[in-house]
Amino acid sequence: MAVNQMRSFLKWAGGKYKIINRIQQALPNGRQLIEHFAGSGIVFFNVDFEEYLVADTIADLIHLYKQVQVQGNNFALYASALFTPENNTEVAFYDLRAKFNACTDLARKSALFVYLNRHCFNGLCRYCSKGQFNVPFVRYTKPTFSSVEMLNFHDKSKRAVFEVADIKVIMEKAEIGSVVYCDLPYALLTTMANFCSYTKDGFTLNDKQALADCAKKLIGRDIPVVISNHKTESTQSLYSKAKIISFEVFIQRISIFQPNFLYTREFVCN
Repeated sequence: MAVNQMRSFLKWAGGKYKIINRIQQALPNGRQLIEHFAGSGIVFFNVDFEEYLVADTIADLIHLYKQVQVQGNNFALYASALFTPENNTEVAFYDLRAKFNACTDLARKSALFVYLNRHCFNGLCRYCSKGQFNVPFVRYTKPTFSSVEMLNFHDKSKRAVFEVADIKVIMEKAEIGSVVYCDLPYALLTTMANFCSYTKDGFTLNDKQALADCAKKLIGRDIPVVISNHKTESTQSLYSKAKIISFEVFIQRISIFQPNFLYTREFVCN
């Protein structure tokens, strides 16, 4: 299912571009890819299936993908207008961030989401308990707007459905011919990881147990599931019946190597 490696138009903390070849090798053949916690869309972008169901719990991200899907070049031109030297300042960033948090127009909010993604710290997507985007500004020399990647995404999205949904709801839509991939929020390894909370509600141990239970049920129906995460005692316990493929991944800002990747296609159901 491998295709030529392409980058996303978004930055994303924990993005899978550097290990996409391993994910390509792990994903079995199928008609449809169901991907939850899609993030920057790197996996969707770099595998070849007839159909895609791409989901996330971050509504702003999925709304953005729908804007790119429907509007294509018109949206690219609209969003690119925010990438000016005048907007690459701390004052402008916090003004536009406040406008993003108050915005109800989906096209405008999606364009602002792209701007914030490229101007904030490390491409993080983080929300406070009130549901407001709160990642701080970082002065990059020249934040780039990736129009080529956005238009490539637009072309690829013609075979995709994008949904804001809980992971259990999405997994229940799998059927014979589906392949499920989940890059769920990672188990915390350092105190710094607390800064990288994926959603305002977090992803609890109960959520992880529910995901493991869903995976077991799908495997029992001969629907393959691949799940990636840090290899820790808790994740190994949750997936003790799975076939696990481990390898080290360099985490740039923490300067350490961490074991990574859980592979559940051969989940053994009790």
